Amino acid sequence: MSNISVRVDNLTKVYRLYEKPIDRLKESLSLTKKCYHREHYALKNVSFEIKKGETVGIIGVNGAGKSTILKIITGVLSPTKGSVMVNGKISALLELGAGFNPEYTGMENIYLNGTMMGFTREEIDARVDSILEFADIGDFIKQPVKTYSSGMFVRLAFAVAINIEPEILIVDEALSVGDVFFQAKCYKKFDEFKKKGKTILLVSHSLSSISKYCDKVILLNKGEKLAEGDAPEMIDLYKKLLVNQYDEEAESDSVEDIMNIGTEINDSELCKGKLTLNPVINSYGNGMAEIYDFAIFDDRGKIVNQITKGSVFKIMMKVKFNQAVSDPIFAFTIVNLQGTDVTGTNTMIENINFESPKANEVREITFTQRMDIQGGEYLLSLGCTGYMDGDFTVYHRLYEICNINVISDKDTVGFYDMNSRISVE
Repeated sequence: MSNISVRVDNLTKVYRLYEKPIDRLKESLSLTKKCYHREHYALKNVSFEIKKGETVGIIGVNGAGKSTILKIITGVLSPTKGSVMVNGKISALLELGAGFNPEYTGMENIYLNGTMMGFTREEIDARVDSILEFADIGDFIKQPVKTYSSGMFVRLAFAVAINIEPEILIVDEALSVGDVFFQAKCYKKFDEFKKKGKTILLVSHSLSSISKYCDKVILLNKGEKLAEGDAPEMIDLYKKLLVNQYDEEAESDSVEDIMNIGTEINDSELCKGKLTLNPVINSYGNGMAEIYDFAIFDDRGKIVNQITKGSVFKIMMKVKFNQAVSDPIFAFTIVNLQGTDVTGTNTMIENINFESPKANEVREITFTQRMDIQGGEYLLSLGCTGYMDGDFTVYHRLYEICNINVISDKDTVGFYDMNSRISVE
Protein backbone atom coordinates (compact mmCIF):
# COMPACT_ATOMS: atom_id res chain seq x y z
CA MET A 1 0.00 0.00 0.00
CA SER A 2 2.87 2.40 0.85
CA ASN A 3 4.03 2.31 -2.79
CA ILE A 4 0.60 3.37 -4.12
CA SER A 5 -0.26 7.06 -4.53
CA VAL A 6 -3.79 6.64 -5.90
CA ARG A 7 -6.04 3.59 -6.01
CA VAL A 8 -9.39 3.70 -7.81
CA ASP A 9 -11.63 0.69 -7.21
CA ASN A 10 -14.81 0.03 -9.25
CA LEU A 11 -15.58 3.73 -9.47
CA THR A 12 -19.06 4.56 -10.77
CA LYS A 13 -20.73 7.95 -11.17
CA VAL A 14 -24.36 8.09 -12.27
CA TYR A 15 -26.31 11.24 -13.10
CA ARG A 16 -30.07 11.44 -13.34
CA LEU A 17 -31.18 13.21 -16.51
CA TYR A 18 -34.65 14.71 -16.81
CA GLU A 19 -36.40 15.76 -20.01
CA LYS A 20 -37.95 18.83 -18.31
CA PRO A 21 -37.08 20.59 -15.02
CA ILE A 22 -40.61 19.93 -13.70
CA ASP A 23 -40.01 16.18 -14.00
CA ARG A 24 -37.61 16.30 -11.07
CA LEU A 25 -40.37 17.70 -8.84
CA LYS A 26 -42.93 15.22 -10.18
CA GLU A 27 -40.63 12.33 -9.34
CA SER A 28 -39.95 13.56 -5.81
CA LEU A 29 -43.70 13.96 -5.12
CA SER A 30 -44.91 10.81 -6.86
CA LEU A 31 -46.73 8.48 -4.46
CA THR A 32 -46.27 5.57 -6.88
CA LYS A 33 -42.52 6.24 -7.15
CA LYS A 34 -42.90 6.82 -10.88
CA CYS A 35 -39.56 7.31 -12.60
CA TYR A 36 -39.21 10.44 -14.71
CA HIS A 37 -35.46 10.25 -15.30
CA ARG A 38 -32.95 8.21 -17.22
CA GLU A 39 -29.55 7.29 -15.86
CA HIS A 40 -26.34 8.51 -17.45
CA TYR A 41 -23.12 6.74 -16.45
CA ALA A 42 -20.30 9.28 -16.44
CA LEU A 43 -18.11 6.49 -15.02
CA LYS A 44 -18.79 2.76 -14.84
CA ASN A 45 -16.71 0.35 -12.75
CA VAL A 46 -13.36 2.04 -13.41
CA SER A 47 -10.35 0.65 -11.55
CA PHE A 48 -6.61 1.42 -11.66
CA GLU A 49 -3.59 2.08 -9.47
CA ILE A 50 -0.93 4.77 -9.70
CA LYS A 51 2.39 4.08 -8.01
CA LYS A 52 4.45 6.73 -6.29
CA GLY A 53 6.68 8.59 -8.73
CA GLU A 54 4.65 7.59 -11.81
CA THR A 55 3.41 10.07 -14.39
CA VAL A 56 0.09 8.75 -15.66
CA GLY A 57 -1.98 10.15 -18.50
CA ILE A 58 -5.72 9.78 -19.00
CA ILE A 59 -6.97 10.13 -22.57
CA GLY A 60 -10.28 9.70 -24.33
CA VAL A 61 -12.75 11.53 -26.52
CA ASN A 62 -14.97 14.26 -25.08
CA GLY A 63 -17.46 12.77 -22.63
CA ALA A 64 -15.24 9.81 -21.79
CA GLY A 65 -15.22 10.66 -18.07
CA LYS A 66 -11.71 12.08 -17.74
CA SER A 67 -12.60 15.24 -15.81
CA THR A 68 -15.19 13.40 -13.71
CA ILE A 69 -12.64 10.92 -12.41
CA LEU A 70 -10.20 13.70 -11.53
CA LYS A 71 -12.90 15.56 -9.60
CA ILE A 72 -13.70 12.42 -7.62
CA ILE A 73 -10.02 11.80 -6.85
CA THR A 74 -9.62 15.39 -5.63
CA GLY A 75 -12.85 15.27 -3.58
CA VAL A 76 -14.79 17.78 -5.66
CA LEU A 77 -17.37 15.10 -6.52
CA SER A 78 -18.60 12.04 -4.65
CA PRO A 79 -18.87 8.70 -6.44
CA THR A 80 -22.16 6.83 -6.77
CA LYS A 81 -20.32 3.55 -6.10
CA GLY A 82 -16.75 2.45 -5.62
CA SER A 83 -13.88 3.94 -3.66
CA VAL A 84 -10.78 6.10 -4.04
CA MET A 85 -7.65 5.89 -1.90
CA VAL A 86 -5.18 8.81 -2.03
CA ASN A 87 -1.83 8.51 -0.27
CA GLY A 88 -0.21 11.95 -0.23
CA LYS A 89 -0.93 15.66 -0.45
CA ILE A 90 -2.75 16.55 -3.69
CA SER A 91 -2.49 19.77 -5.66
CA ALA A 92 -4.96 19.97 -8.53
CA LEU A 93 -5.34 22.28 -11.50
CA LEU A 94 -8.77 21.44 -12.86
CA GLU A 95 -11.05 23.55 -15.04
CA LEU A 96 -10.43 27.28 -15.20
CA GLY A 97 -11.78 28.97 -12.09
CA ALA A 98 -11.80 26.01 -9.72
CA GLY A 99 -10.72 26.99 -6.21
CA PHE A 100 -10.44 30.74 -6.86
CA ASN A 101 -12.79 33.47 -5.64
CA PRO A 102 -13.32 35.84 -8.60
CA GLU A 103 -13.93 38.81 -6.27
CA TYR A 104 -10.58 38.39 -4.50
CA THR A 105 -7.30 39.73 -5.83
CA GLY A 106 -4.65 37.35 -7.08
CA MET A 107 -2.67 37.79 -3.86
CA GLU A 108 -5.73 37.10 -1.70
CA ASN A 109 -6.44 33.96 -3.68
CA ILE A 110 -2.87 32.74 -3.09
CA TYR A 111 -3.47 32.90 0.66
CA LEU A 112 -6.97 31.46 0.29
CA ASN A 113 -5.69 28.42 -1.61
CA GLY A 114 -2.76 27.96 0.74
CA THR A 115 -5.04 28.04 3.77
CA MET A 116 -7.38 25.48 2.15
CA MET A 117 -4.33 23.23 1.68
CA GLY A 118 -3.55 23.45 5.40
CA PHE A 119 -0.63 25.89 5.33
CA THR A 120 -0.12 28.58 7.97
CA ARG A 121 0.26 32.21 6.93
CA GLU A 122 3.98 32.02 7.68
CA GLU A 123 4.35 28.96 5.40
CA ILE A 124 2.48 30.75 2.60
CA ASP A 125 4.66 33.86 3.12
CA ALA A 126 7.73 31.70 2.46
CA ARG A 127 6.28 30.57 -0.89
CA VAL A 128 4.80 33.81 -2.21
CA ASP A 129 7.93 35.01 -4.00
CA SER A 130 8.28 31.71 -5.89
CA ILE A 131 4.60 31.82 -6.86
CA LEU A 132 4.80 35.41 -8.12
CA GLU A 133 8.00 34.72 -10.06
CA PHE A 134 6.52 31.69 -11.81
CA ALA A 135 3.15 33.34 -12.56
CA ASP A 136 4.83 36.50 -13.91
CA ILE A 137 1.62 38.57 -14.16
CA GLY A 138 3.06 41.80 -12.73
CA ASP A 139 0.76 44.29 -11.01
CA PHE A 140 -2.31 42.26 -11.95
CA ILE A 141 -1.62 40.25 -8.80
CA LYS A 142 -3.27 43.17 -6.93
CA GLN A 143 -6.41 43.09 -9.09
CA PRO A 144 -9.54 40.89 -8.69
CA VAL A 145 -9.07 37.67 -10.67
CA LYS A 146 -12.41 38.28 -12.43
CA THR A 147 -10.51 40.90 -14.45
CA TYR A 148 -7.87 38.38 -15.58
CA SER A 149 -7.57 36.94 -19.05
CA SER A 150 -7.71 33.15 -19.22
CA GLY A 151 -3.95 33.10 -19.79
CA MET A 152 -3.20 35.14 -16.65
CA PHE A 153 -5.63 33.05 -14.65
CA VAL A 154 -3.98 29.74 -15.54
CA ARG A 155 -0.52 31.23 -14.91
CA LEU A 156 -1.46 32.07 -11.35
CA ALA A 157 -3.38 28.82 -10.77
CA PHE A 158 -0.49 26.66 -11.97
CA ALA A 159 2.07 28.71 -10.02
CA VAL A 160 0.08 28.12 -6.82
CA ALA A 161 -0.46 24.42 -7.58
CA ILE A 162 3.24 23.59 -8.03
CA ASN A 163 4.66 25.74 -5.24
CA ILE A 164 2.76 24.22 -2.32
CA GLU A 165 5.04 21.16 -2.48
CA PRO A 166 2.42 18.55 -3.44
CA GLU A 167 3.18 14.84 -3.46
CA ILE A 168 0.56 14.32 -6.19
CA LEU A 169 -0.01 16.87 -8.95
CA ILE A 170 -3.20 16.62 -11.00
CA VAL A 171 -3.59 18.71 -14.16
CA ASP A 172 -6.70 18.68 -16.35
CA GLU A 173 -6.04 20.23 -19.77
CA ALA A 174 -5.65 23.69 -18.20
CA LEU A 175 -2.22 24.26 -19.73
CA SER A 176 -3.73 24.50 -23.21
CA VAL A 177 -4.94 27.99 -22.22
CA GLY A 178 -1.48 29.46 -21.58
CA ASP A 179 0.84 30.76 -24.28
CA VAL A 180 3.57 28.59 -25.75
CA PHE A 181 6.31 30.08 -23.54
CA PHE A 182 4.35 29.46 -20.36
CA GLN A 183 3.54 25.90 -21.47
CA ALA A 184 7.25 25.26 -22.00
CA LYS A 185 7.96 26.50 -18.47
CA CYS A 186 5.24 24.24 -17.06
CA TYR A 187 6.54 21.16 -18.83
CA LYS A 188 10.03 21.91 -17.55
CA LYS A 189 8.48 21.87 -14.08
CA PHE A 190 6.98 18.47 -14.88
CA ASP A 191 10.50 17.19 -15.55
CA GLU A 192 11.66 18.54 -12.18
CA PHE A 193 8.71 16.86 -10.44
CA LYS A 194 9.49 13.53 -12.12
CA LYS A 195 13.13 13.71 -11.03
CA LYS A 196 11.99 14.34 -7.43
CA GLY A 197 9.84 11.19 -7.56
CA LYS A 198 6.51 12.99 -7.32
CA THR A 199 3.33 11.56 -8.79
CA ILE A 200 1.66 13.35 -11.74
CA LEU A 201 -1.78 12.64 -13.15
CA LEU A 202 -2.27 14.39 -16.48
CA VAL A 203 -5.34 14.76 -18.69
CA SER A 204 -4.54 16.26 -22.08
CA HIS A 205 -5.58 16.17 -25.72
CA SER A 206 -1.93 16.81 -26.61
CA LEU A 207 -0.78 13.32 -27.57
CA SER A 208 2.80 14.57 -27.86
CA SER A 209 2.74 15.62 -24.19
CA ILE A 210 1.15 12.32 -23.16
CA SER A 211 3.80 10.40 -25.12
CA LYS A 212 6.72 12.41 -23.76
CA TYR A 213 5.86 12.58 -20.05
CA CYS A 214 3.70 9.59 -19.17
CA ASP A 215 5.01 6.28 -17.87
CA LYS A 216 1.63 4.72 -18.58
CA VAL A 217 -1.69 5.83 -20.05
CA ILE A 218 -5.31 4.97 -19.24
CA LEU A 219 -7.80 5.07 -22.13
CA LEU A 220 -11.41 5.90 -21.24
CA ASN A 221 -14.48 5.80 -23.45
CA LYS A 222 -18.08 6.53 -22.48
CA GLY A 223 -17.21 6.23 -18.80
CA GLU A 224 -15.46 2.86 -19.05
CA LYS A 225 -11.77 1.97 -19.00
CA LEU A 226 -10.96 0.43 -22.37
CA ALA A 227 -7.29 -0.24 -21.81
CA GLU A 228 -4.18 0.64 -19.82
CA GLY A 229 -0.57 0.43 -20.97
CA ASP A 230 2.42 2.31 -22.33
CA ALA A 231 1.90 5.57 -24.20
CA PRO A 232 2.50 4.51 -27.84
CA GLU A 233 0.11 1.56 -27.57
CA MET A 234 -2.66 3.59 -25.90
CA ILE A 235 -2.25 6.49 -28.32
CA ASP A 236 -2.66 4.05 -31.20
CA LEU A 237 -5.88 2.68 -29.67
CA TYR A 238 -7.10 6.23 -29.10
CA LYS A 239 -6.51 7.09 -32.77
CA LYS A 240 -8.55 4.02 -33.74
CA LEU A 241 -11.29 5.13 -31.36
CA LEU A 242 -11.42 8.54 -33.02
CA VAL A 243 -12.24 6.95 -36.37
CA ASN A 244 -14.56 4.25 -34.96
CA GLN A 245 -12.09 1.46 -35.69
CA TYR A 246 -11.47 0.28 -32.11
CA ASP A 247 -12.27 -3.40 -31.57
CA GLU A 248 -11.28 -4.80 -28.18
CA GLU A 249 -11.71 -8.34 -29.47
CA ALA A 250 -9.39 -7.87 -32.44
CA GLU A 251 -5.69 -8.67 -32.21
CA SER A 252 -2.93 -7.01 -34.19
CA ASP A 253 -2.24 -8.58 -37.56
CA SER A 254 0.97 -10.45 -38.13
CA VAL A 255 3.36 -9.68 -40.96
CA GLU A 256 2.07 -12.77 -42.75
CA ASP A 257 -1.49 -11.41 -42.61
CA ILE A 258 -0.36 -8.09 -44.04
CA MET A 259 1.69 -9.78 -46.74
CA ASN A 260 -1.34 -11.82 -47.77
CA ILE A 261 -3.55 -8.77 -48.31
CA GLY A 262 -2.51 -8.57 -51.92
CA THR A 263 -2.34 -12.22 -52.89
CA GLU A 264 -4.87 -11.62 -55.66
CA ILE A 265 -2.61 -8.95 -57.17
CA ASN A 266 -0.54 -10.37 -60.01
CA ASP A 267 2.77 -8.86 -58.97
CA SER A 268 5.64 -11.29 -59.36
CA GLU A 269 7.36 -9.77 -56.31
CA LEU A 270 6.02 -7.33 -53.77
CA CYS A 271 8.34 -4.49 -52.79
CA LYS A 272 7.55 -4.69 -49.08
CA GLY A 273 9.19 -8.10 -48.90
CA LYS A 274 12.57 -6.37 -49.24
CA LEU A 275 12.01 -4.24 -46.13
CA THR A 276 12.41 -5.10 -42.46
CA LEU A 277 8.82 -5.08 -41.26
CA ASN A 278 7.33 -4.71 -37.81
CA PRO A 279 6.61 -8.27 -36.55
CA VAL A 280 3.33 -7.03 -35.02
CA ILE A 281 1.45 -4.52 -37.14
CA ASN A 282 -1.76 -2.66 -36.44
CA SER A 283 -3.83 -2.87 -39.61
CA TYR A 284 -7.36 -1.51 -39.59
CA GLY A 285 -10.06 0.06 -41.76
CA ASN A 286 -13.46 -0.68 -43.24
CA GLY A 287 -12.04 -2.75 -46.12
CA MET A 288 -13.15 -0.49 -48.97
CA ALA A 289 -9.45 -0.15 -49.86
CA GLU A 290 -6.29 -2.17 -49.13
CA ILE A 291 -2.70 -0.96 -48.99
CA TYR A 292 -1.24 -4.17 -50.38
CA ASP A 293 2.32 -3.05 -51.14
CA PHE A 294 4.74 -0.29 -50.16
CA ALA A 295 8.42 0.59 -50.20
CA ILE A 296 11.04 3.12 -49.12
CA PHE A 297 13.50 4.07 -51.89
CA ASP A 298 16.85 5.77 -51.25
CA ASP A 299 18.48 8.30 -53.58
CA ARG A 300 19.83 5.46 -55.74
CA GLY A 301 16.41 3.86 -56.18
CA LYS A 302 17.16 0.95 -53.83
CA ILE A 303 14.50 -0.40 -51.45
CA VAL A 304 15.95 0.14 -47.98
CA ASN A 305 15.12 0.84 -44.34
CA GLN A 306 18.16 3.15 -44.03
CA ILE A 307 18.14 6.69 -45.39
CA THR A 308 21.10 9.06 -45.26
CA LYS A 309 20.29 12.42 -43.73
CA GLY A 310 20.25 15.17 -46.36
CA SER A 311 19.42 12.83 -49.24
CA VAL A 312 16.24 12.68 -51.33
CA PHE A 313 14.12 9.58 -50.74
CA LYS A 314 10.70 8.24 -51.74
CA ILE A 315 7.86 6.51 -49.96
CA MET A 316 5.61 4.47 -52.26
CA MET A 317 2.40 2.61 -51.60
CA LYS A 318 0.02 0.68 -53.82
CA VAL A 319 -3.67 0.69 -52.97
CA LYS A 320 -6.38 -1.57 -54.36
CA PHE A 321 -9.95 -0.29 -54.09
CA ASN A 322 -12.53 -2.99 -53.40
CA GLN A 323 -15.29 -0.44 -53.94
CA ALA A 324 -15.56 2.86 -55.73
CA VAL A 325 -14.36 5.66 -53.42
CA SER A 326 -14.80 9.38 -53.90
CA ASP A 327 -11.73 11.60 -53.30
CA PRO A 328 -9.58 9.30 -51.14
CA ILE A 329 -6.73 10.80 -49.11
CA PHE A 330 -3.34 9.07 -49.21
CA ALA A 331 -1.00 9.78 -46.30
CA PHE A 332 2.23 8.84 -44.56
CA THR A 333 3.43 9.69 -41.05
CA ILE A 334 6.84 9.23 -39.47
CA VAL A 335 6.85 8.87 -35.67
CA ASN A 336 9.63 8.48 -33.14
CA LEU A 337 9.92 5.45 -30.88
CA GLN A 338 7.86 7.22 -28.20
CA GLY A 339 4.95 7.54 -30.63
CA THR A 340 5.22 11.28 -31.25
CA ASP A 341 4.42 12.42 -34.79
CA VAL A 342 7.63 13.86 -36.24
CA THR A 343 6.49 14.63 -39.76
CA GLY A 344 4.15 13.52 -42.50
CA THR A 345 1.76 14.74 -45.15
CA ASN A 346 -1.13 13.67 -47.33
CA THR A 347 -2.65 14.36 -50.72
CA MET A 348 -5.30 16.69 -49.26
CA ILE A 349 -2.73 18.88 -47.49
CA GLU A 350 -0.61 19.00 -50.65
CA ASN A 351 -3.73 19.78 -52.75
CA ILE A 352 -3.10 16.90 -55.19
CA ASN A 353 -5.96 16.43 -57.63
CA PHE A 354 -6.71 13.08 -59.26
CA GLU A 355 -9.68 11.13 -60.57
CA SER A 356 -11.63 9.12 -57.98
CA PRO A 357 -10.87 5.39 -58.23
CA LYS A 358 -13.45 2.81 -59.32
CA ALA A 359 -13.98 -0.65 -57.84
CA ASN A 360 -11.03 -3.06 -58.40
CA GLU A 361 -8.82 -0.17 -59.49
CA VAL A 362 -5.22 0.08 -58.23
CA ARG A 363 -3.41 3.35 -57.53
CA GLU A 364 0.31 3.80 -56.89
CA ILE A 365 1.20 6.82 -54.77
CA THR A 366 4.75 8.15 -54.39
CA PHE A 367 5.90 10.80 -51.90
CA THR A 368 9.29 12.36 -52.71
CA GLN A 369 11.13 14.50 -50.14
CA ARG A 370 14.49 15.34 -48.58
CA MET A 371 15.42 13.61 -45.33
CA ASP A 372 16.13 16.37 -42.80
CA ILE A 373 15.14 14.47 -39.65
CA GLN A 374 17.89 13.95 -37.08
CA GLY A 375 19.72 10.63 -37.08
CA GLY A 376 18.06 7.74 -35.27
CA GLU A 377 15.30 5.15 -35.48
CA TYR A 378 11.76 6.06 -36.56
CA LEU A 379 8.60 4.21 -37.58
CA LEU A 380 6.49 4.65 -40.72
CA SER A 381 2.69 4.60 -40.89
CA LEU A 382 0.61 4.64 -44.09
CA GLY A 383 -3.03 5.47 -44.61
CA CYS A 384 -5.86 5.67 -47.09
CA THR A 385 -8.79 7.66 -45.70
CA GLY A 386 -11.56 9.97 -46.87
CA TYR A 387 -15.02 11.31 -46.14
CA MET A 388 -18.29 9.43 -46.55
CA ASP A 389 -21.47 11.46 -46.10
CA GLY A 390 -19.41 14.11 -44.34
CA ASP A 391 -17.86 11.68 -41.81
CA PHE A 392 -14.13 10.98 -41.71
CA THR A 393 -13.58 7.33 -42.66
CA VAL A 394 -10.53 5.05 -42.56
CA TYR A 395 -10.45 2.73 -45.56
CA HIS A 396 -7.14 1.17 -44.56
CA ARG A 397 -4.29 2.11 -42.24
CA LEU A 398 -0.99 0.39 -41.56
CA TYR A 399 0.30 1.75 -38.27
CA GLU A 400 4.08 1.63 -37.64
CA ILE A 401 4.52 -0.81 -40.50
CA CYS A 402 8.32 -0.64 -40.66
CA ASN A 403 11.29 1.24 -39.30
CA ILE A 404 13.28 4.03 -40.95
CA ASN A 405 16.86 4.32 -39.75
CA VAL A 406 18.21 7.81 -40.48
CA ILE A 407 22.00 7.74 -40.84
CA SER A 408 23.65 11.02 -39.91
CA ASP A 409 27.13 12.37 -39.20
CA LYS A 410 25.74 15.72 -37.96
CA ASP A 411 22.72 16.16 -35.71
CA THR A 412 21.42 19.54 -34.61
CA VAL A 413 18.92 20.31 -31.84
CA GLY A 414 15.36 18.96 -31.93
CA PHE A 415 13.56 16.74 -34.43
CA TYR A 416 14.90 18.10 -37.69
CA ASP A 417 17.77 20.05 -39.22
CA MET A 418 17.05 23.59 -40.44
CA ASN A 419 20.21 23.39 -42.61
CA SER A 420 21.47 26.70 -41.26
CA ARG A 421 24.27 28.52 -43.04
CA ILE A 422 26.56 30.29 -40.60
CA SER A 423 28.97 33.14 -41.24
CA VAL A 424 31.40 34.56 -38.70
CA GLU A 425 33.14 37.83 -39.51
